[in-house]
Order: sequence, then structure tokens, then C-alpha cells
Amino acid sequence: MKKYLILLILLLSLVSFGQSVKKEDSTSKFAFQHGEWLKFRMNYSNFLNAGYSTMEVKELKNNGKDAFHFIGTGKSTGLVSLFFKVKDDYQSYMYKESLQPFRSVRKIDEGYTKDQETFFDYNTNEATVKNYKHNTETKHPINKNIQDILSSLYYIRNQKIRNFKIGEEIELDMFFDDEINKFKLRFLGKEIIKTKFGKVNCLKFMPMVQAGRVFKEQESVTIWISDDENKIPLRIKASLAVGSLRADLDAFKGLAHPFNIIF
Repeated sequence: MKKYLILLILLLSLVSFGQSVKKEDSTSKFAFQHGEWLKFRMNYSNFLNAGYSTMEVKELKNNGKDAFHFIGTGKSTGLVSLFFKVKDDYQSYMYKESLQPFRSVRKIDEGYTKDQETFFDYNTNEATVKNYKHNTETKHPINKNIQDILSSLYYIRNQKIRNFKIGEEIELDMFFDDEINKFKLRFLGKEIIKTKFGKVNCLKFMPMVQAGRVFKEQESVTIWISDDENKIPLRIKASLAVGSLRADLDAFKGLAHPFNIIF
């Protein structure tokens, strides 16, 4: 069960849809803004509280350039935390103009720990990874379209994803665990789902990710995103052999656009 909890916490950070999507016009506003805060509740089979995850947007300047600072956290709670504890801290720094990440932080405690910081250099096309746990520094090749785990969510939220055709697939290059991983997603269509805030029009996607240590292609994961200008993740669900795990939007504030709820 632990790997599915980790899977959902990660998916809250990587609702990833690919660099082939066209960007919004430069005059368009961002889908998010400084002060946006989202909280997700995670549960097993709709009754056992498994944990919470939050995502927050801040602003800053780096080398005189306007940038965003994204902060994502995940934590197991309740009965689940008695069997295993999860405490994750993901941070990403992205330039506003290019929507390219220039720095990311990953501090996790999931039975094992990681404490890493990555710096992206697009002049040399290299990522420098500083591992504070092992006191090492390594360099890895990247491309100019790379995203990290957390920046990918905010990158796609500022793209035109509301006119996809059912069955259309797109890809994303993501730098994760010191290497580039390819994620592919398929658009399943539009759907109205019931949330604690009311009924909401959604865009429905299924990730088909590269098999590896964390993900397996046969795992059934579905993601619902609000079909409005915010394009926020509302629900993520993983079907298991017995029961299911899912994350639902539990609270929010500071949205850049109206949240279109159907009363």
C-alpha cells in the first residue's frame, strides 16, 4: 500500500502533459498567481484517511528576472502513519517568461530519505544535482524543454488543454532521480464530477508512465482537472487489486480565476 500512497503524492506534483502543447498567447494571464494554495485529502477506499498534500505559489526574482516559487508537501496521517510515515517536501523555481525551472528541491522521508537540490543551466544544458545526504555533486545532460516533478504541473496549467481530442496522447520530459524520464498521457474526455464544493466540469486524463521503481504501466491511475481557466487538479485515483486510493481537493484559496462550480 505504501507505494500507492507515494504514487498519489507524486502525481499531485506531476500532472504532466508534454511540451508539444501550444503555449497560451503572451498576453494571456497565468492560470495561477501568487498566494494560490491548494490542499488535497488522500484516502483509501473512500473511508480511511491516508494523508494530506498541499501546493502553494509564491513570487520572487532571480538574476533580475521574475520567477515563481512552487512549494508542494505530502504527509501521511491517522492510522496509516502508524504503519508507515511519509513526509515529503518538493519545491520548484520557474522563470515566468520561459516557464523553465532553474532550481528544484526534493526532501523526502518515506521509510528512506533524500535531500537533494538541482540547478538547471540552459547555457550548458546541464543539471547540477547536490546530494546533501551523501555530500556529493553530479552533473547530468538535459534539454531546454525539461521540467521537474513540481514545475510540470504549473507548466501545463498555463497551456491550452481544453480542446484535446479523446485518445490524443502527449509526452513530457521530466528530470527525476538524476535522469530524464518520459511520461505519456492520454486524454479520456470531459466529465462532471461531484466534489465537496459542488459539481464541477472536468478534463479527464490517464498517465501511461515509464515502468520503473515507482511506477508500473499496468497501474490504473486517472486524473480529473477543472475545465476552467484555473485548470487545477480536483481528483486523482489509483485502482488497486483490493480497493482504491484517491486524492481530492479539500481546500483552496487565492485562485487567479473564478472556480466554475455547478450548483
